[in-house]
Amino acid sequence: MLEVHVLASGSDGNCTVIESDGEAIMIDAGISCKRILKQMEQEGVDKEMVKAILITHEHSDHVCGAGATARKLGVPIMCNQATFSVLNLGNVEYVPYDPSGSFDIGQFNVTPLPTSHNAIQPNAFYTRVDDKKVLLATDTGKLTFPIEAALREADIAVIEANYDNKMLVDGPYPYALKKLIGSEQGHMCNVDTANAIRRTMTEARRQIFLAHLSRTNNEPDIARETVADITGIKRMTIDCLEFFGDSRTLRA
Repeated sequence: MLEVHVLASGSDGNCTVIESDGEAIMIDAGISCKRILKQMEQEGVDKEMVKAILITHEHSDHVCGAGATARKLGVPIMCNQATFSVLNLGNVEYVPYDPSGSFDIGQFNVTPLPTSHNAIQPNAFYTRVDDKKVLLATDTGKLTFPIEAALREADIAVIEANYDNKMLVDGPYPYALKKLIGSEQGHMCNVDTANAIRRTMTEARRQIFLAHLSRTNNEPDIARETVADITGIKRMTIDCLEFFGDSRTLRA
């Protein structure tokens, strides 16, 4: 069985662990090492299983705990060289990868996919274990073609639904920040995410997890309801984190 443990997701921190048959990889570590270990224990994840920490991009809500966690677990940091060049993680083992191809970590075959975000060389990750496939794609203002293709094939899709359009427009952020968030180098809104999910629907069963919800410009109920209305997917089957400290395990 393949398990995806969403330990944190949002502007206050992001961390996901993908586990299968006694091995695991961590994607992003944007919360403290202490909280990561606590959330892993809460979800029943043995820290000894983690083989590497993969980084999507350099923003602090994805990397602030990466150095400490890598040292604590005794595992390498993996990201593209452009991203690593702007990180300051202290004394860590670094293993680069070619962002144009796939690579293996134990039983996990991982493909980095380009995202559209205000970072140096951001990417999502598409992970395969045998016939099971997981897409984790957040922090992107649009879905690139490779991400949309992966979304169609994924058994589990952890995909960004960052903001509700009306809440962003009416909210407290300054105009420049609102413009960035709504741009192609910003984030995905609920409607755009829902349309992408609808475009990529097939007869195969796919689990949808809405990620990186803004605490200021979105609400879990609004995100789920928007996606359900546009896609026709039953609202109760669309999941997301509900509050700070919440976590979730998805299984395929």
